[in-house]
Amino acid sequence: SEQISICDLSEDPLFLPIMSSRKILLATETAFAVEAVGKIGQACKAAGYELHKLENYRSQVDLHEAVADADAMTIRSDVVDKAVLDKAAKLKIVVRAGAGFDNIDLTACTERRIVAMNTPGQNANAVAELVFGMMLRSARNNYDGTSGFELENRELALYGFGAVARAVHKLAQAFSMRTFAYDPFISREAIEAAGATPVASIPELFTHQYVSLHVPLTTETNESINKSLLLKMPRGGTLINTARHEVVHEGEILEVFQERPHFCYLSDVCPKNADAIKNLLGDSYMKRAIFTKK
Repeated sequence: SEQISICDLSEDPLFLPIMSSRKILLATETAFAVEAVGKIGQACKAAGYELHKLENYRSQVDLHEAVADADAMTIRSDVVDKAVLDKAAKLKIVVRAGAGFDNIDLTACTERRIVAMNTPGQNANAVAELVFGMMLRSARNNYDGTSGFELENRELALYGFGAVARAVHKLAQAFSMRTFAYDPFISREAIEAAGATPVASIPELFTHQYVSLHVPLTTETNESINKSLLLKMPRGGTLINTARHEVVHEGEILEVFQERPHFCYLSDVCPKNADAIKNLLGDSYMKRAIFTKK
């Protein structure tokens, strides 16, 4: 059989000699929790790798400089485009801590034989708790002392029924909420087995008070959550977006706020027209519209 020497393998950019010290770059515009960073550091040390951190950076130039001699890189929602990859002469792999690849240029990675990976489901519970944190804050009027309402027996519809949506569904059950779900890639039987009620179409989701988005950014989902869907929602209708801000038509969201005085939008990504929404809502901002900082 053919013999392959270590020297031959070392010419492959994906080959990482076990005994060689490698630089692992942790690049995050918004830093991970201290505990998480500590665990990453321990794992790198155990593997004999050097962990370098670029946290809370404000310029792509900082990322370009830091990645220049990195063998591997871990990111969150940080953008890894062709310009970044062109500066990464030694990079073998980039891992996104989260779901989706929309912030990574996969074509450029393929051209440079750089592996791109993600970690779907790993932060599902954290996102689910954020969903309910925003829901409670909105339901209680940002805790301003006025009367709010309880979540018990309210209806929550889930667009997508992957790991995060299932975690949200689990918490909803603890709140005695009624849950509904639509996912074209998951059977009705699987949704029913999990304890949610399947619906037949996307528009049907918007007949319920709460709609929580758990879909990737694709050609089909880009700006797909529009005015015509949102106007189907009942009084007090609330859209929750912990997916991608691009799946929501932000211009039409502003129109819905103008036409529906009880509509709410809760998102963990601040929309580009947040200032216009804030000016429109006045004292109702952070009650009817809640946007977390990244």
